[in-house]
Parts: sequence; C-alpha cells; structure tokens
Amino acid sequence: MSETNRTVSGRLDALPFTRKHLRVLSGSGLGWALDAMDVGLISFIIAALTQHWGLTKGEGGLIASVGFLGMAIGASLGGLLADRIGRRQVFALTLLIYGLATGASALVGGLALLLIFRFLVGLGLGAELPVASTYVSEFAPARIRGRIIVILEAFWAVGWTASAIIGYFVVPASENGWRWAFVIGAVPAVYALVVRLGLPESPRWLASRGRIAEAEKIVADFEASPALGAGAQTATQPAAQPATPPEPAAAAAVTEAADAQSGAQAGGGDRPVQPVRNRLAAIWAPEYRTRTAAIWAVWFCVNFAYYGAFIWIPSILVDAGFGLVRSFGFTLLITLAQLPGYAVAAWLIERWGRRLTLSVFLVGSAASAVAFGTAETEGAIIAAGMALSFFNLGAWGALYAVTPEIYPTSLRGTGAGWAAGFGRIASIAAPLLVPVMLAAGGAGLTFTVFAVFFLVAAAAAWALVEFRGKALDED
Repeated sequence: MSETNRTVSGRLDALPFTRKHLRVLSGSGLGWALDAMDVGLISFIIAALTQHWGLTKGEGGLIASVGFLGMAIGASLGGLLADRIGRRQVFALTLLIYGLATGASALVGGLALLLIFRFLVGLGLGAELPVASTYVSEFAPARIRGRIIVILEAFWAVGWTASAIIGYFVVPASENGWRWAFVIGAVPAVYALVVRLGLPESPRWLASRGRIAEAEKIVADFEASPALGAGAQTATQPAAQPATPPEPAAAAAVTEAADAQSGAQAGGGDRPVQPVRNRLAAIWAPEYRTRTAAIWAVWFCVNFAYYGAFIWIPSILVDAGFGLVRSFGFTLLITLAQLPGYAVAAWLIERWGRRLTLSVFLVGSAASAVAFGTAETEGAIIAAGMALSFFNLGAWGALYAVTPEIYPTSLRGTGAGWAAGFGRIASIAAPLLVPVMLAAGGAGLTFTVFAVFFLVAAAAAWALVEFRGKALDED
C-alpha cells in the first residue's frame, strides 16, 4: 500500500459517523430497498399470473430464474466495471437499467416478452447489490464498518416489506393489478439520476487510481461534516490510527507528492488498471484462494435456500388452500420479521465478529426452514415463516458485510461481484427445482433441502478471514 493510500485510509477510519456518512448510507440504502421491492414483487406477480394467464409452475419458475440469470451476469460484470470506472457510476447505471426494464414489463402481453425484460432487470439488479456494499464499506470507519453494512442490508427488508404491501393491496385488486405493480417498480429509473448527481465517488478507489487530489477533497469534506450521535467525537478508532486527522498542510504535502508521482506514472491521469483476466486470476492467487472458495460456497448455498423459499412462499400458501389475498397477507406478516433480524445482526457483528454472527444466523435459518416445512396450522406457519425471515435476512446482512472486506481495493469490486455472480447460479436453479421437490416430497422435503444448504454455508463461513475492527486492505 502506498503512503498516500495509507493517509486516505487512515483519515477515513479515524472519522466519527458524520452527516455525510448518513447521506451515503441512506442514498445507497434507498437504492437497495428499491432493488428488494423489485425482487419481492415478482413472487406475488408469479402467483397472480398463474391464475390470470394459466401459467404452469415450470413457467412461473422460469420467470424467476431468467431474472436470476441476468443477476449472475450483472454481478460479475458490475464488479469488474466498478474496479475499472468507479463505484458510483456503476451504481447509478444499474439502477437506471433495471428501473426502465421493470417499467416496460408492465406493457407485455405474453410470457416471451416478459422473460426478456426480466433478464434485463436482472442485469441491473445483479450488478447493483455487490457494488453498493463495496461502495459503502469504503467510506465506513473500520470500527463500525460491519454494523454500517448490515444497516445498509436492512434496507432490503424495507423494500421487501414494500413489495409485500403492494402485493397485498395492488396485485390482487384487479386483473391488471400486476401491471400497476411493475409501474411502481419503475421508480428506480428516476432515482438513478439523484444517485449520480448527489453521492461522491469512493476516495479509496480514487486514491488507488492515482486521482489523489479528488480523493483528498472528498475526505476533507467528510472531516468537515458534523458528527452524529452522542460521544461521536470520542477517539474510538483503532490504536494504529491517529486520534485526529493529519494536519491540512501535511495532507497537502502528501497529496502534492503523490500527484506528481501519479502524473509521472500515468501521464497525469488514471493509473493503469489490471486487465480483467489478471483480476480474476488474482482472487484465486494463493493468498486469497481459501477465502474465495469459502465465500463462493456461502453465496451459493444462501442464494439457493433464500430464493428457493421466498420466491415460492406465496404460491405454496395458495396451493395449501389459503387463497390469493390471504396468502399474500401471511407473506406480509412473515416479511415484517426481516427488520428485527437485521437489527440484531447489526448489533452482534461488531461484538461477536463476522464469522460467528454469520454462522449462528445460518444455523437458525436451517432450524426455521425445517419448522416451516413441517408446519400445519396457521399460527405455526406464520411463526416459522417469521423465524425464517429473522435468521435468513440477518445472515444476509453479515454476508454482505464480510464479502467486500476480504479483498484489497484493487480487487474489491471484482471479488464481491464474482462471489455474488457465482451465488446467482444457485438462485437460477432453485426456482426451477422447487416445483420438482414439491412434487416429490411436498413442503417438508423442499424446506429440509434448504436447511441442508444453510448448514453447509454455516460451515464454510469459518474459512473466512475475520475483519472486525481492522482497516481495509488498500493495495
């Protein structure tokens, strides 16, 4: 790591949580919530189209899976682009792509065109999620970074709850209710412009590209921003960091020297970026091989179990005889348990650490999946479903916190994006396999399979590197 990158990193890690941190978190989080709303809506729309268009379960699974195919490709490409052209630009572009494609989905008259638009939606959505977590993690001070990323992930529960409300009140309201749901889902296309104009680029990424003056200016803006929370000015940063930011004169001297060096190396512009092939090879280098294999395994297993369950829960409840509106009401109650799951994970992740928090929530998800698959009464179904929401979404929060931490700045977008992209392979397969498992052994067999995947993920989590309270690697 260069001395200049150390300076940028140290100054960011020494900061309290400021008003500008809140702006980055809330701006990114709103985009995250809109993503969740789109993914959640499709589970209700599939259930509605099964009735209105007479879709088979295989066709319903295809609608979900083609979106996840787009997400797999989008996550991989988005991470690569984020390391090359910046986090903020990719974040805004992905919101625009999937927002416009979602709005266009409201106009379709048949399955084929809907599948095309769902693929485009997936491209944008898949790229946005790992880029957003990478972006926010690079602003967060080390001592609270995990908690901030879990809070970012908690916006997913807000969006999924919004989708459940729309699913309950809008989708069953008329034969065209699903079209109005897609129209509401187009809001991100407008929000993308707000993101592009209102949020700063990651100073860590800028420094890694040799754009030191821009990075220093953004860091200085954060240093000048008012701290939030009682005792926020207390020096609680790790001992390796200074209690106060460097003096402006010293920072300026470092900036001037670094800018001169950058100009000599790159003709006054960006530093050269590793070719795509080199970056992909780098995440499998001996130093990162074990953590890459582990994080890919966790992403794969969690995607399979989560999307296999939650995409199909409304349809499973309809098939159980609860009716469309009543099933959607149950799903809304189940969804509300996501928020406390995130809240508990956010509190534990800086106390227990990433690995323990992630594995405990995954084991809880496994137990809840078995309980849901064997529940027979209304009360048992709702209770087990809420437990599944609580533990599963808490696990997602911990997973998004740890993923960008295990790679250096030059590989962070690529590493996080390809882990998410590999996981999307499971989310493609799961919606297609659920009808087969339901036919073979009902909900009991299906959710037992999900429990096994959660347990495998819990075991793989222990091969990850623990980064609680540590500075990010800036190489």
